[in-house]
Amino acid sequence: MSAFHLNAATRFIEADGESFAYRRWGNATGGVPPLFFVQHFRGGMDHWDPLLTDGLARGREVILFNGRGIASSSGTPRNRIEDMADDIALVIRALELTQVDLLGFSIGGFQAQEVALRHPGLVRKLLLLGTGVRGGDPRMHADVPRIAGNPVPTVEDFLFLFFGRSAAAKQAGLAFWQRRHQRADQDPPSSLAVAQAQAEAHAAYLQPLAGESPYAFLNAIEQPTLVLNGVNDIMIPTINSWHLSQNIPHAQLLIYPDAGHAAQFQQPERFLQHAIQFLAE
Repeated sequence: MSAFHLNAATRFIEADGESFAYRRWGNATGGVPPLFFVQHFRGGMDHWDPLLTDGLARGREVILFNGRGIASSSGTPRNRIEDMADDIALVIRALELTQVDLLGFSIGGFQAQEVALRHPGLVRKLLLLGTGVRGGDPRMHADVPRIAGNPVPTVEDFLFLFFGRSAAAKQAGLAFWQRRHQRADQDPPSSLAVAQAQAEAHAAYLQPLAGESPYAFLNAIEQPTLVLNGVNDIMIPTINSWHLSQNIPHAQLLIYPDAGHAAQFQQPERFLQHAIQFLAE
């Protein structure tokens, strides 16, 4: 590859009067759609793990993306998951792509589900990492809202929110933190307006749905789906990943031991093997 996570150019695509930031690189292979990444709460393109993005880019193109108003993208941040999903579809079409594999982490996983539901023809396969379900179990650690809302998140914040509690998990988190900061020209941080809008969207998405089978709407997601979480996700309880796997017809579930919200960052080599296998099946 001529481009990698650390040097891929930041580009912009115009859509709906706004300028959406993205980075795109990898080995384009005939018949294999790009893998489109949708990030966590307040996260931008530089919150992904280079080990994973470059590892996946060896066999396909990868596309990192900032939603409306996030980091280097222009516009007013969206405060509804459905609108965020429509923006993703808008950008995919603006890039003249007919189909992608879609990876969503945390609040990005909510958005990925909605893209699959609202724009199913655009999605071939779905990867849902550390995420939940509309109307799902909202319980989180009591300290999460305060720490996740810190204006400038620290490494200690990330270790608490994203990783397991053991010494080994902490070391893995510190290693991720170093990898995540290797790129010289980092995206600007997201504004507090992004945090507020995404918090509103998250709260609205977790409102319980009426009916005896509140997750039955997931039956409409027909794409093969990989669901991943850590055994103890203190942000979006791990039980929500079980609900996803039980209600999406072609879903498989992975739970990593001694891991939290960002299991894929804590055990990147393991996740890379699992993701490559799933995407190739």
